[in-house]
Amino acid sequence: MNKKKTSRFDELIDAARSRQRRDNSQDLYEEKVTFKSKSTDPDYVRTTVYLPKKLHRKLKLAAAADERQMSDIMSELLEKWLADK
Repeated sequence: MNKKKTSRFDELIDAARSRQRRDNSQDLYEEKVTFKSKSTDPDYVRTTVYLPKKLHRKLKLAAAADERQMSDIMSELLEKWLADK
């Protein structure tokens, strides 16, 4: 096979074009997958709660099984508890 030799310039141009295609496709992906993290959401505040290790482990397992965040479960339970007050 007789392959045409490419210059270093051609290689750089090809690399730039492939990088541009990759970056453009990544930009499209990032536009589709946007979510707000609770750590950056001004409507949320971080707090510390001390739980017994066994209870924490159970909560963590239950949250993973339900594909939920532990903080969402805690918020839901606290809302219910406060509503009863």
